[in-house]
Amino acid sequence: MGRVFVCDHPLIQHKLTFIRDEATRTKDFRELVDEVATLMAYEITREIPLENISVKTPVATAECKIISGRMLGLIPILRAGLGMVDGVLKLLPAAKVGHVGLYRDPETLQPVEYYTKLPTDVTERELIVIDPMLATGGSANAAIDVLKRRNCTQIKLMCLIAAPEGVKAVQEAHPDVDIYVAAIDDYLDEHGYIIPGLGDAGDRLFGTK
Repeated sequence: MGRVFVCDHPLIQHKLTFIRDEATRTKDFRELVDEVATLMAYEITREIPLENISVKTPVATAECKIISGRMLGLIPILRAGLGMVDGVLKLLPAAKVGHVGLYRDPETLQPVEYYTKLPTDVTERELIVIDPMLATGGSANAAIDVLKRRNCTQIKLMCLIAAPEGVKAVQEAHPDVDIYVAAIDDYLDEHGYIIPGLGDAGDRLFGTK
């Protein structure tokens, strides 16, 4: 079963409070999401392997460590996932970025893929699927399905807030995928909104209704 990591660093939890607040305006909301994404990137990369190299300092030779050639890819789910990408890229500037676009079919309520653009070497990269909200798990599972159909095997999921129902759905559908969140909330309401949540992340990021 995939592991679930709650990133409970005080700075993340502090900023998440203002992300939740309905009084937070679009500009501030966008900046806070960006900042939390940067802090979460620190947590999600904690297990990246290192290798030793020798570096000549001004006074001696030092045995140091660098990341061991690990190639990373960021896969935001359109559109709300875009709000977290720049924050992650601040720590991982060499990561390539792909995109998966999904919409919910009004009759079946199931996610439908309408756009996918991935790096040509995507199968060689450790991928981080990014979406602020993990509600029912439908979009996350669909995006991971898109990647697995293209033979991607190294996948993590990164969200701001999750509902227990969404966590369970992803774990059942993709037990090999670790999940990183800033908070796991109480439940989903009858409309599929996370309670207490933060509302519609896409609308709050882009100032739409």
